[in-house]
Amino acid sequence: MNQLEQYFEQNQQRLMNKYQHYFDIYDRYFNSYRNKPITFVEIGVSHGGSLQMWKEYFGPEAIIWGIDIDPRCKSIEEDNIHILIGSQEDPEFLKTVFEKTGPIDILIDDGGHTQRQQRTSFECLFQYIKPNGIYLCEDMHTSYWNTYGGGHKRKGSFVEFTKNLIDQINAHHSEEASLQVNEFTRSANSIHFYDSVVVIEKKERPAPTSKMTGKHSFDTSPTKKNMVEKIEMHFLLKTNKVLQVLGMKGYAINRMISLCSKK
Repeated sequence: MNQLEQYFEQNQQRLMNKYQHYFDIYDRYFNSYRNKPITFVEIGVSHGGSLQMWKEYFGPEAIIWGIDIDPRCKSIEEDNIHILIGSQEDPEFLKTVFEKTGPIDILIDDGGHTQRQQRTSFECLFQYIKPNGIYLCEDMHTSYWNTYGGGHKRKGSFVEFTKNLIDQINAHHSEEASLQVNEFTRSANSIHFYDSVVVIEKKERPAPTSKMTGKHSFDTSPTKKNMVEKIEMHFLLKTNKVLQVLGMKGYAINRMISLCSKK
């Protein structure tokens, strides 16, 4: 049991509600930020118990911010805990968050949990996360709940949205116009999925490069294609381009790779 879970179990202060498996996830990604001058933001204040937990966990140098639509949450403010009142699905309000908090080291979305709220918050606030910072959205099981706008494989759910980010993080390798490098590709280092949680680690990332070191163990000089093989190669390339456009499975891929290895 880590210190976060210990605090939760012994909590006699403000009310909070957490799934038990979240604490290991938190500690895995947040431990290195402890006792440092960081800016931490949590969307969803409720009764303020988790903000007090974060204040204890991160130490006196951390500045803790909470965001909630309920104006009563303003009364929860205390030393090093600040509350902003507004809707997480209002882009105009979210633009003002950065003006108050400045660059953010860690952001947790534990707000209203609807698909629109989670997506709008990410689209507006991810840009304000510092390089080497973390964006964590929890309670993503609502992506499978109809009452929150979700459903298995439902278009527009936040889990389907974040699945597409897997493609985007690999966009440097795309051969198609439908997948191009964008700001997320350049600034996201990794995406981690857990039960009900996604963690996105931010880091400035140039296009990947590769190199070789060491010596060949055997002769790898490519042989030349004969005329039949050149015609076959041309046919396979054209065929697979068409299949790619149609979204269909590739044809004779191993043979095409073998032919590509020849001059």
